[in-house]
Amino acid sequence: MRIGGPTLPTPHPLAERLPAVYLEDRFTQRFLTALDEVLAPVFTALDGFAGYLDPRVAPEDFLDWLSHWVALDVGEGWSPEHRRLLVATAVRLHRRRGTRRGLVEHVSLLTGGRVEVFDSGGCTSTERPGVPLPDAGPARVTVRVGVADPSTVDRVRLAAAIADAVPAHVSVELEVGGS
Repeated sequence: MRIGGPTLPTPHPLAERLPAVYLEDRFTQRFLTALDEVLAPVFTALDGFAGYLDPRVAPEDFLDWLSHWVALDVGEGWSPEHRRLLVATAVRLHRRRGTRRGLVEHVSLLTGGRVEVFDSGGCTSTERPGVPLPDAGPARVTVRVGVADPSTVDRVRLAAAIADAVPAHVSVELEVGGS
């Protein structure tokens, strides 16, 4: 419920629903008018609740709550447009999370640029128990982002978003350049 705004008219005045005997009682009328003022924002919020759940039109301060609902850490500092877009596409991002395609889509949503992802990839196994696995080196991912103006990209925030999108043991290298 939003508060601190102008007094709203109630769509359902309580006094209109009383028996006729109470319509002449001034105390009852004043009491119900006060209740109408208290309940009007509740009715307004409930009538417009669908708008709160739609990230395209939800109030800006409500986007953080929506991002928690869809288990997406949007992070502070992103523009409202970016946050709206991320929350709206959260299900698709979760479906592709942990894949190269998912990371490319996530980073391109954040930057609006051309994104390339290179990872160390691979897995190792052996059919003989007790034999050490071949060392493939540390897991790493390199993300190259091409944007028109590289100075507009907040590298620290973008690197944190990428690190959050890849497995914890994978190191991240970010390269931002002109497109």
